[in-house]
Amino acid sequence: QVQLVESGGGLVQAGGSLRLSCAASGRAITPYVMGWFRQTPGKEREFVAAIPWTDGSTRYADSVKGRFTISRDNAKNTVYLQMNSLKPEDTAVYYCAAGMPYLASVSTIASRYDYWGQGTQVTVSS
Repeated sequence: QVQLVESGGGLVQAGGSLRLSCAASGRAITPYVMGWFRQTPGKEREFVAAIPWTDGSTRYADSVKGRFTISRDNAKNTVYLQMNSLKPEDTAVYYCAAGMPYLASVSTIASRYDYWGQGTQVTVSS
């Protein structure tokens, strides 16, 4: 089992930045694809970004490409999401996820991920 805890959310003005962290415990995240998803009330969970377990291409939703950066520090068992140039439409609960051990490619599909955090709220004011 992998337990994931997100932090770093909050209220920020449009154009501002936040860095989300996802701290894992229980198992090392080293072999897992790590992803970030987000969700707003009444909508399905939406893919944001993912990073493979080894050297490989990260993947981003078109809506965040060029503004968000996903990274991982396996030594700290932590994944990050740096969010710059935030927009009001980025407002959501952001979830960290882990899955697909030892796969070199990533997935944008939430059901492919086995472990989820509780989420952290990000609110961007206009």
